[in-house]
Amino acid sequence: MNTQTTKIAPDLLKFTPAELRAALAKKEAEKEEDRLAYKELVEQTVPKAISELSLASEILSKAKTQAFQYFEDVLKLKSDVYGIKEKQMTHTFSCEHGEITIGYRVNDGWDDTVNAGINKVEKFIASLARDKATAALVSMVFNLLKKDSKGNLKGSRVLELQKLTKDFNDEEFTDGVDIISKAYKPKKSVWFCEASITNDDSTKTPVPLSLSAVDFAAGYKFNFYNEPSGL
Repeated sequence: MNTQTTKIAPDLLKFTPAELRAALAKKEAEKEEDRLAYKELVEQTVPKAISELSLASEILSKAKTQAFQYFEDVLKLKSDVYGIKEKQMTHTFSCEHGEITIGYRVNDGWDDTVNAGINKVEKFIASLARDKATAALVSMVFNLLKKDSKGNLKGSRVLELQKLTKDFNDEEFTDGVDIISKAYKPKKSVWFCEASITNDDSTKTPVPLSLSAVDFAAGYKFNFYNEPSGL
């Protein structure tokens, strides 16, 4: 029968059990102090970072406002000169050295009647699946009715459905598509401003206007993830 004995490091033999317990308690206390110091550092660092980022946000907000004010005057003059007030979602202005686009984005939105229209369309389309040819058509229409991750149809697909009503010439199908069309309630989401610099070779370099797009200051690299782990 083999017996195993616990080997004790020679350096530890010169300490009494009480001294070892005291040393262990001291080490635990130091660890706790280090953890408290870490939390305190976080408490001090977060407000500084928020202050810098809030300042950057305020500067961006002022720059965005100024850009729209500039082009509001431009659009008013264009309306007077050409005798028409354009209501499109975006306006793009170009010069030799750059280009700016201002406008707003739209999110698809629907009222609660949209599902009634979808059900009508799906019922009619399902009745058509008799052979491979019609099955392919059914699959195409069902793809047009697919909802996104937020449970909404894409507004652009309704136009495709409307074109199909002429091909099918069916009262139920047409009514279903009409219900879907009238349920469409697009919502204006954000006003945006995009800018790019035109280079000598006529290529365009976008001006980064968000924290995700802008790079770090020259000479700085965030190397934390590239350093070997001490764990």
